[in-house]
Amino acid sequence: MSTLTETEAPPPLSSAAEPGAKPPRRRGRFTPYWLLLPGILWLVVFFALPMIYQASTSVQQGSLEEGYKVTWHFATYWGALSEYWPQFLRSVFYAAAATIGCLLLGYPLAYLIAFRAGRWRNLIMILVIAPFFTSFLIRTLAWKTILADNGPVVHTLNSLHVLDLTNWLGWTAGDRVLATPLAVVCGLTYNFLPFMILPLYTSLERIDGRLHEAAGDLYARPWTTFRKVTFPLSMPGVVSGTLLTFIPAAGDYVNSELLGSTDTRMIGNVIQTQFLRILDYPTAAALSFILMAAILAMVTIYIRRAGTEDLV
Repeated sequence: MSTLTETEAPPPLSSAAEPGAKPPRRRGRFTPYWLLLPGILWLVVFFALPMIYQASTSVQQGSLEEGYKVTWHFATYWGALSEYWPQFLRSVFYAAAATIGCLLLGYPLAYLIAFRAGRWRNLIMILVIAPFFTSFLIRTLAWKTILADNGPVVHTLNSLHVLDLTNWLGWTAGDRVLATPLAVVCGLTYNFLPFMILPLYTSLERIDGRLHEAAGDLYARPWTTFRKVTFPLSMPGVVSGTLLTFIPAAGDYVNSELLGSTDTRMIGNVIQTQFLRILDYPTAAALSFILMAAILAMVTIYIRRAGTEDLV
């Protein structure tokens, strides 16, 4: 094999590498943008444009007969908030209670699926998502039967004197559970529980089991291992699950409409009434934007306080 000597010249550069030559054009460099285009168009058509239309509607004045015109009437926002602030607070309270209930019920189940289910894991996961096989409306109507006045649930709660405590807390009235705040929160908890379990399970499943073994080797008790290892590492799932539960629960109106009464109306019920019955479109649009801004502010503060950016 011949080698270059000190007197031999290196081979000439190819024309493509000569100074001033254009780099070769890479094929498919626009492919990622073409793949993003359908999603961007979907967001523009079904999210951005309706938002702009609703923003325009919220500052309009007029009537359905005479038509609405944009007059930049921002007083609609203050009027809507001053009249319906109890429904806003009630929605936040119900959503927070349902979120806490979902976390208390969902975390142990997600922990069981991730670490203890074994060969039953797939079956339990199917049971978790089984409610999605039926419509939201049917699932909520089923709770009217479950919480019926003459049903076994109310009878058991009466026998255990649980309703005495809930009556004192203002969650129920007399011997009834239907048409009370407790019924609405139960419906919200049931309907949004899978949204809590699935992110929790995903986060818990990522935890390396050797960390638990290491904690045991350091003589950590099970509760200490959970508090110092498991729960901190599952915080992305906790944050994701609470957001996926709280946000839709705060704007829900089906559970309050079917399981509650006029005293349990949430802000979603008010928006629905303004849009479909009273036909006061500017007020309904203003209420929608106030709700969105309030939830966005609470979510921003919550994420910063939670101290995690790794959401599953």
